[in-house]
Amino acid sequence: MIGDKLRFNRALLVVVDLLATYGALLLAFYLRFELEVMPVTKGVPPFGPYLALFPIIALIWPVVFYFRGLLQGRPSRSRVEEVFAVATAVLVAMLVLAAGLGFYREFTYSRLTLGLFAVLDVVLVSLARLTFWSVMARVWASPRHRQRVLIAGAGELGRVVAEKLAGQRALGLDVVGFLDDDPGKAHSVFQGFPVLGTLDELDRVVREHNVGVLYIALPLGTQHKVVKLLKRAEPLILDVRVVPDLLQYYVLRAGVEDLDGLPVINLNSIPLEGWSTLIKRLMDVSLAGLALALLWPLLTIVAIAVFLEDRGPVFYRQLRMGLDGKPFLILKFRTMIPNAEADTGPRLAARRDPRVTRVGAVLRRFSLDELPQLVNVLKGEMSLVGPRPERPEFVARFRERYPEYMARHRVRAGLTGWAQVHDLRGQSSLRRRIAHDLYYIDNWSLALDVKILWLTLLRFWRHRHAY
Repeated sequence: MIGDKLRFNRALLVVVDLLATYGALLLAFYLRFELEVMPVTKGVPPFGPYLALFPIIALIWPVVFYFRGLLQGRPSRSRVEEVFAVATAVLVAMLVLAAGLGFYREFTYSRLTLGLFAVLDVVLVSLARLTFWSVMARVWASPRHRQRVLIAGAGELGRVVAEKLAGQRALGLDVVGFLDDDPGKAHSVFQGFPVLGTLDELDRVVREHNVGVLYIALPLGTQHKVVKLLKRAEPLILDVRVVPDLLQYYVLRAGVEDLDGLPVINLNSIPLEGWSTLIKRLMDVSLAGLALALLWPLLTIVAIAVFLEDRGPVFYRQLRMGLDGKPFLILKFRTMIPNAEADTGPRLAARRDPRVTRVGAVLRRFSLDELPQLVNVLKGEMSLVGPRPERPEFVARFRERYPEYMARHRVRAGLTGWAQVHDLRGQSSLRRRIAHDLYYIDNWSLALDVKILWLTLLRFWRHRHAY
């Protein structure tokens, strides 16, 4: 119910933002070349290339607005804060657009037109959003769209539910009161709402107050009461929502999923889900593709050096464990003698390992042997940033000592990671590496990824544990 309204609002917001942005671009072109706010000296360009920006805008603007918190589905800022948030999002979107247009050589866009577009976009999107929220407030405030809500449970959880609902009247829900079996709460008022009766009086209260929605917010240990309420609510044709007592799970970063109306506690909820996964993947593909395009001369030189030293294979493929524990073949420049593990079997490399070639030592010192993994990133087997993947043989050993080690596989393995930029690799402390990897997973953000990539560029030559 609430989720449906929020999704509906978000979808409409995307449409409103795009229409306002398209209008801003059309108006900018008209002001620049039709009204000539400044003299046109090079002739009026065709409108076609500007029209071609529409689908590009449809890809960039919603993504940027989403990450700037502008697609919440409910008004969460003052009008002034909303305008500033829109201005910031438009600035970021324009920077992304300008960066993309920098690679387009067939047509030169007017910088003045793009500047007018940015200013007009802030104005029109802000006005459109303020109008949208005003209209939606009236829509949800109308009797036709409002529903009366009864909360079963006047304890701490029930009061939190009442407070949240009262603070979000735009959702069209009006709390009429509570039901509670505690005699000490009879006829009491909490959060401005009265206790209207006991749980057994559900039928009477629903009829007297014309209730359409029942929120069950009972504490843990009262499952029998929940079942009893559900049976009583069924013939009353109520819209029933059970609010699990999750307060004890907050410290575990638990999340709640909706399973066709059934709340499910997800104790492994992580930030890198949904849209975040898509954005991270788009960044991986674009940056990995760009890196390969720019670094191919260096990759060629390294490949020749590896081959000339002992005429052996240039690349080395090794089985590693990635996302969800699925194995994949990682690609690296070979840094050891051919068949280095023929006699010893799988074992971790050590400092000054005699199996490492002279060229290999240089490659490991500067982490150049890892560059072919850009191909693994493009294939979707790895990400630019994430926990470093390990061999299945070592994973089986590590999980025996550190059960939390397997949580690293909730995200794609990375070319670099939070542990690596803190100089934790090779023979460094495994416990500290795990702690850093889990910190990354639990605190992921696009900004954190950018920070790790930047630190990698700054620190790659200082890794004490590289060999």
